[in-house]
Amino acid sequence: MTCTLILTRHAKSAWDTSSPSDHARPLNTRGRHSAAAVGSWLREIGMIPDQVISSSAQRTRETCELMELGVPAVFIERLYHASAEILFQVLREAEHKTVLVLGHNPGLAAFAHSIVCHPPDHSRFDDFPTGATMIARFDINTWSDLTWSSGKVAEFTVPRELLGA
Repeated sequence: MTCTLILTRHAKSAWDTSSPSDHARPLNTRGRHSAAAVGSWLREIGMIPDQVISSSAQRTRETCELMELGVPAVFIERLYHASAEILFQVLREAEHKTVLVLGHNPGLAAFAHSIVCHPPDHSRFDDFPTGATMIARFDINTWSDLTWSSGKVAEFTVPRELLGA
């Protein structure tokens, strides 16, 4: 059996906004296009999650909605700027085989590096830019069996590649 993780960083957010807080910051126009492109790519390759677990921030909520995956999402406060350790704990609680986790750097990039045995040969994997998405497979029956450095990267992309920009 295998479990599959789709790990996505929220799309590009607006900095020139009157949002009352960082948590409430929305996506910018480029971010909205990027989120839609990532969702289209996932649908094209047949990688639709059974479960979406996301930070509760406005920019992750918008990214999730614009990806149009047709899967209900759970928005978790503790994933807002979560560390790699918290992301690991949350994923170990996941109930479905294919899970999309949507969050923020720097914790998301650290988690991506720590959860796979070999990073992909991609120039942007280290910084995991906005909208970056990794698909990794794990030879486990349930997420509660998850261990560090055990995933095998199947795919990694960034919105720029999907949008041809």
